[in-house]
Amino acid sequence: MFTGLIEEIGTLSRSYKQGEAMLLTIKASRVLEDAAIGDSIAVNGVCLTVVELNGTSFTVDVMPQTFRHTNIKDIRPGETLNLERAMKAGGRFGGHIVQGHADGTGAIVTRTPDANAVVFTIRPHDPALLRYIIPQGSITLDGISLTVVSADQATFTVSIIPHTLRETALQFKGAGGVINIECDVLGKYVDHLLHYKGGGPAGGESDSGSRQGSRGGGITASFLADNGFM
Repeated sequence: MFTGLIEEIGTLSRSYKQGEAMLLTIKASRVLEDAAIGDSIAVNGVCLTVVELNGTSFTVDVMPQTFRHTNIKDIRPGETLNLERAMKAGGRFGGHIVQGHADGTGAIVTRTPDANAVVFTIRPHDPALLRYIIPQGSITLDGISLTVVSADQATFTVSIIPHTLRETALQFKGAGGVINIECDVLGKYVDHLLHYKGGGPAGGESDSGSRQGSRGGGITASFLADNGFM
């Protein structure tokens, strides 16, 4: 798990691609201080596993699922990347719950100065993601924990303070740039529970003897009342 607070900007030094599989070597310093083989590091918000390590860089595998659904496939040697180590138990929770599992990508439509901030307008490539994006809610863009300013039927906006822009690779992206999007995991779970149409968990009978799946799926007011929540 991550928090969306970028620790440093790394640089892709080498990329080996075979079909939809990739091997990336990334130059870094801070995230290597206590890194070990098998550790998780978020690269542009994508949780990847360290498979090789030395004093100045680390190497990660990229599998086809990640290749297809993130901007990792498009990066080239010399490009900058946002890096964050997995959160330690007991550490400060400065951002929000970030899994490092991108829901998809989006395109930067505009980048507009607003006093001391910069407002980015983002259009998700999959419009279905907009159901999870709400004003004043949390969103992760290329691994950065941000707050949604506004949202409509096609786009959403975020406002970036100078420090965040200066300390992340987002400073190098403008209109047309592609970013990874991870929606708030809490919203995704709530949405799934409310709309799931499956048969429920094995042995999923509640204390009241009712079985959610037998009601046609989804959490309803009657289900909540039957199980003591209302």
